Amino acid sequence: MTVFEEIREIIVAQMDCNPEDISMDTNITDDIGCDSLDVVEMLMAVEEKYGLELDNDEAIGIKTVGEVVRLIESKLN
Repeated sequence: MTVFEEIREIIVAQMDCNPEDISMDTNITDDIGCDSLDVVEMLMAVEEKYGLELDNDEAIGIKTVGEVVRLIESKLN
């Protein structure tokens, strides 16, 4: 499973949305309807899944699913 697919699973479980509606270009707040608390909870789930710790500077400004995926991939490499 790719990082994108795993992130999509987290978002689908958290936001109860359709996986087909989520792409790399999906805007987390505008397209999925996440508020700031939802974003924090999603990032906490991502940190737990990958055993990573993201600092606030990295998390601030994340707007799309693709940005989350690229951030995680950069931490894993």
